[in-house]
Amino acid sequence: MISIKELSKSYGELLAVDRISLEIPEGQVLGLLGPNGAGKSTTLRILTGYLQPSRGTVYIDGNDVRTEAEEGKALIGYLPESSPLYPDMLVFDYLEYIAESRKLPADRRLPRIRELAGLCGIEPVMHKSIASLSKGYRQRVGLALAMMGDPKILVLDEPTSGLDPNQIGEIRDIIREIGKEKTVIFSTHILSEAEATCDRIVIINKGQIVADGAMEELLEGQGEAVLNLHLKGADRDEAVALIRSVPGVLNLEAEENRGVLETRIRCRTDLRGEIYQKIKEKEWTLMELHQTNQSLEDLFRVLTLGEEEQI
Repeated sequence: MISIKELSKSYGELLAVDRISLEIPEGQVLGLLGPNGAGKSTTLRILTGYLQPSRGTVYIDGNDVRTEAEEGKALIGYLPESSPLYPDMLVFDYLEYIAESRKLPADRRLPRIRELAGLCGIEPVMHKSIASLSKGYRQRVGLALAMMGDPKILVLDEPTSGLDPNQIGEIRDIIREIGKEKTVIFSTHILSEAEATCDRIVIINKGQIVADGAMEELLEGQGEAVLNLHLKGADRDEAVALIRSVPGVLNLEAEENRGVLETRIRCRTDLRGEIYQKIKEKEWTLMELHQTNQSLEDLFRVLTLGEEEQI
């Protein structure tokens, strides 16, 4: 459905997207993850035809976005991070206007509006002005806008940004429902969102893809262990230096909480025995030492932070 080949985008000397290549099949829900400034929004804007690439190209169902932009756009519903809504209009009037502008036949407009109102959960606010809606409802109206033309592909840029946990859950449920029938691509830096919603995750950093695959594949592919170690009475700098001296320790995070030094250690293999041997010689109290499964958050930090920033 979507083929991205050696895609790059420069803004002057800034290389925002650097030779990205992706194949996205029909019916997949893909999460595009990355820190702020990683190139997520730029990639989506090129995909939807709002920006031209500096190099490479994007094919939408075989249509080159550089030379067949209109054909490609006709297949895409796009919700940018800031929904392009008219605050002075009533929700129903706005959706009716969008249906007309999308050239839906007159006899299809009302049924389509009702269908989207039910799917997006905006039936209770159809008579209200957009300006009076909460951000969660505005995002739902934005989703209805993006889907009005019944596109094959839905592209969502940070669809849950600024929402509270309840609103995030509601938008997540809608995306899951939409994903049963359409190709969905959405960018986010909320990792739990990607874990709960996506068939496939692509992590980009500094304009490049650093991971691509299903959740299980990504976590299993690291082949690493994560240890939680809590010590009482330990000097932070001394403890960090001691743990880092154990061969196989890749990095660690350490913070003090009410007199307890809480560390999270990433290592090549299970090093609980070796670490215990090191700390038992000290006059520290071992409060906790256990291994946990690596999470998407661990993987994200490993791939998007430099080693010196994690320690």
